[in-house]
Amino acid sequence: MALPVVAIIGRPNVGKSTLLKCISRSLASQGRLDFLGLSLHPLAAHQVVGQGICHCPEGRRLFPELTVLKNLMLGAYLRSDADAVARDLERVYGLFPILRERATQIVSTLSGGQQQMVAIARALMGAPKLLLLDEPLAGLSKEERVRVSGLVASIPRETTVVMIEHDMDTALDLAERLLVLHYGKVIVDGERDEVIHDQRTKEVYLGS
Repeated sequence: MALPVVAIIGRPNVGKSTLLKCISRSLASQGRLDFLGLSLHPLAAHQVVGQGICHCPEGRRLFPELTVLKNLMLGAYLRSDADAVARDLERVYGLFPILRERATQIVSTLSGGQQQMVAIARALMGAPKLLLLDEPLAGLSKEERVRVSGLVASIPRETTVVMIEHDMDTALDLAERLLVLHYGKVIVDGERDEVIHDQRTKEVYLGS
């Protein structure tokens, strides 16, 4: 069964990025946080990656003076299955053909859209069961947004994608399920049409 793309939407500064950071354990949190029956609270960030959760943060956080290939391989630094890593590298090159062409190029010399592809591909090299994408289209040109949107939509469907997206049209295009977050609380959760027509969405997101 195909797994979903879930978009978290809401006004700025209501806790969207914080939520993803709590899941990836790059930010400490209280309460309950389980993934496939395992509590994530006692785990360090690298241990969360080992459980199959990979986070592509806002701002990309690449290693700018390393090559594209070295950045990609850092995404697989916890893995010992060399043959599977090699297959996954070929898979991400299939998704992002430009990265094969630029494999030896220093990342800081790439365009913004190409750097975003590196960031997403690096996260995929961790063989995620859950991929967290924080504003993957932020700061991109219109052409780059179209290209990266298509790449997000083509991520293999054995991976569940949870993404933050400010643009409602983009969220509706990419996601099967939407969550509306309002100051740390999910106030609407459902399929696209259900969420967009919910009065609470209009009140807190659309301002009507």
